[in-house]
Amino acid sequence: MVSRSEEFGKLIACEGFGVITGGGPGIMAAANHGAKEVGGKSIGIGIELPFEAGMNKYVEMGVENRYFFTRKVMFLKYSQGFVVFPGGLGTLDELFEALTLAQCGHNIKYPIVLVGSGYWQGLIDWLRNTLLEDGKINPSDFDLFRIVDTAEEARDKIMEYHNKYMNPYLEGGQTNF
Repeated sequence: MVSRSEEFGKLIACEGFGVITGGGPGIMAAANHGAKEVGGKSIGIGIELPFEAGMNKYVEMGVENRYFFTRKVMFLKYSQGFVVFPGGLGTLDELFEALTLAQCGHNIKYPIVLVGSGYWQGLIDWLRNTLLEDGKINPSDFDLFRIVDTAEEARDKIMEYHNKYMNPYLEGGQTNF
């Protein structure tokens, strides 16, 4: 997955987008590395944690946050799309924040793409078989995101959304893609 993250960083930077990650190691460092390698903007929005060593070496511009909520605000304010690679509870927290805001119409300016269908399938099954069946979410909530398996597909979904919905000559706003 790290290599897909690095490839995505390169591909999206070549489209003129900056790459913003949590600034940490692993998948985040790989995305920052990919962007930096092709001359793109490589940004980290970190969090002060006792077990984190700070920003990865590929972050060119970084901001450390003391609280998770301020970090999420920064992600949501400055992002034009969310590409979510496999991660832990922090990743899920940020994913569900983005989905909730998109669902409620508070922030509909970005596409949400999950990379790794095998990784995300259990969560999607649970959402369908538990939340949807219990009437806690709507079928249309599944239109708020896309699941892909490659860096190229992730880049293509971001570009598809921005070309279709962020075109300044189009009227109206779309809430899904």
